[in-house]
Amino acid sequence: MDNPTLIQAFATALALDASQITDELTYNSIPQWDSTAHMMLIAEIEAQFDIMLDTDDIIDMSSVAKAKQILAKYID
Repeated sequence: MDNPTLIQAFATALALDASQITDELTYNSIPQWDSTAHMMLIAEIEAQFDIMLDTDDIIDMSSVAKAKQILAKYID
């Protein structure tokens, strides 16, 4: 599932270019994605998709690929 809205949420929250957002991008693999940015990312995803993520899903969201899996539970 390629989701431009999710990609943009990552780009906005992490202050990266959308072209840098790949499935392989993982939490703490770059300086921009630290614990503070993770919470900003969660807030951005929740706002973009008008959802409320479960705590377990917030903790499990360790990569872009994982975010796509988690998001599918909420928007399908």
